Amino acid sequence: MKIYQVGGAVRDALLGLPVHDRDWLVVGGTPEAMVAQGFTPVGRDFPVFLHPQTHEEYALARTERKSGHGYQGFTVYTSPDVTLEEDLARRDLTINAIAAPADWTGAEAVFDPYHGVADLQAKVLRHVTEAFAEDPVRILRVARFAARFTDFSVAPETMALMQAMVQAGEVAHLVPERVWQEISRGLMQAQPERMFAVLRACGALAVLLPELDRLWGVPQRADYHPEVDTGLHTMLVLGQAVQQQAPLAVRWACLVHDLGKGTTPADVLPRHIGHEQRGAKLVRQVCQRLRVPSECKELAELVAYEHGNIHRSLDLSPAAVLRLLQRCDALRKPERFAQALWACECDARGRWGFEAAAYPQRGRLEQALAVALGVATGPIAAQAVAAGKQGAAIGQAVDAVRVQALGQWLKTGGSS
Repeated sequence: MKIYQVGGAVRDALLGLPVHDRDWLVVGGTPEAMVAQGFTPVGRDFPVFLHPQTHEEYALARTERKSGHGYQGFTVYTSPDVTLEEDLARRDLTINAIAAPADWTGAEAVFDPYHGVADLQAKVLRHVTEAFAEDPVRILRVARFAARFTDFSVAPETMALMQAMVQAGEVAHLVPERVWQEISRGLMQAQPERMFAVLRACGALAVLLPELDRLWGVPQRADYHPEVDTGLHTMLVLGQAVQQQAPLAVRWACLVHDLGKGTTPADVLPRHIGHEQRGAKLVRQVCQRLRVPSECKELAELVAYEHGNIHRSLDLSPAAVLRLLQRCDALRKPERFAQALWACECDARGRWGFEAAAYPQRGRLEQALAVALGVATGPIAAQAVAAGKQGAAIGQAVDAVRVQALGQWLKTGGSS
């Protein structure tokens, strides 16, 4: 029984990157032998065991054979006679199909039957064998790796294989949770725009996120958007979110904030009247389809619906400012509102020539919320009740005082 380090840990060590998690492969072992050495079996679909001290995962060498559609449609074969080379052959990319001895420190030789080291040096993402085509998740993984390794390119033959997989309908069999898992991980990489470029190039984006894919080629008014193309604008907005180190929810909101522009009738282009309302509905549908977590879903819907009003908020009256805060549920959820303003700032700066432009709306609305929250509502409500008011009338009394406070604040120049 021999133990090897494999996969991402070896790849990252060869690239000089920090290694966080190690993948261990056991060749020549059996489940009984692993248990006898104190390992705990945890694998449901194939034999994986936890080390008795480190609790790291050790997998028995295996091969896989396609038996159905999607990434779960496999028959797994594991046996002591499965060789290291056979196990590495089932992996997605050559740079992930490199093995090293268990005690490898980075200086010794590695086992590299598929020339992954050469591809690391050439900065190429290349599939190991034609078996790549059996698992559509690998398309998403290649796209995510392109977002992480920003100076790597996809090998032409790998791109051709991915395009063939899309045309064969394999991508349509991906389960929503796995699609979201890969997209969300890709969004947090150094250049998530590259992930969507790869998905577009192979045709997968049109299957997985047609609402986003259709934005490319849709024009916007050049006086507002010098970059004109809506798809390009979306990528510029996402780039701003990355530059500002925004969290996942903000990046997702940036990605889907303009979906409504993809449904603008051709005869009114390049104007996009009402795209916010149409977009919010599309965002809701996309989030339901991909089973996006509620934090990301709710922020994305809010930004899609209100980003135009937030952009125009410098011209709003005190009453209109309060209505905007209430529609955004900012008084109850100030942290989410702060993230919405963050996404809107990325939107405003995600335009050619506006990358460093000031966005006073963000600070002004944050201050307006502080003013509204600073109103002591308890005494006002009590006074309203004492005057015989009930229900909505009490809320209206509170609103009136908040509007008055916002008006006073605006008279002083809207500063804190």
